[in-house]
Amino acid sequence: MGWVTNTVHSVKSIQFRQALNQLLTLGLIVTSAFIIWGGLMCITGNESPVVVVLTGSMEPGFQRGDILFLAMSKDPIRAGEIVVFNIDGRDIPIVHRVIEVHQRKDIKETYILTKGDNNPVDDRVLYNHGQHWLQQHHIIARAVGFLPYVGWATIIMAEKPMLKYILIGALGVMILTSKE
Repeated sequence: MGWVTNTVHSVKSIQFRQALNQLLTLGLIVTSAFIIWGGLMCITGNESPVVVVLTGSMEPGFQRGDILFLAMSKDPIRAGEIVVFNIDGRDIPIVHRVIEVHQRKDIKETYILTKGDNNPVDDRVLYNHGQHWLQQHHIIARAVGFLPYVGWATIIMAEKPMLKYILIGALGVMILTSKE
């Protein structure tokens, strides 16, 4: 009878260690993702080192779902560059091409006009009322590279939140129930 009790104790101990190991593995995966993101922030000098193209305004250069890699530079912004900018009072940054740059030497200010490659007119219609130009503080970063279509997962999860919860739940169940 004593060997049965010891065997049950051993099985429970092994199951506990396996569950603890799986939770630690999940924690390491999440921590690794944050470390990678932090490293990218340090390397690029930007709080948001990657963005997903959400609309077709930059086609054919960038398609909806492309991931752009961003970096900030001290070099002056030039016409033709792809920039990510934020308009005061709006949460979602915009990815468009710089079409005009005006430098005012007397006040050391740069005025920037942008346009989506696929849009018929410049972005003045997107700027706040009475705003005709972007200034340097509106620019978040410059696009330095991209991966096509990889951002579709983000778009789908944003447009169908229930899918996101199902996917996260399924991944959690898989991690907690997997045996090594």
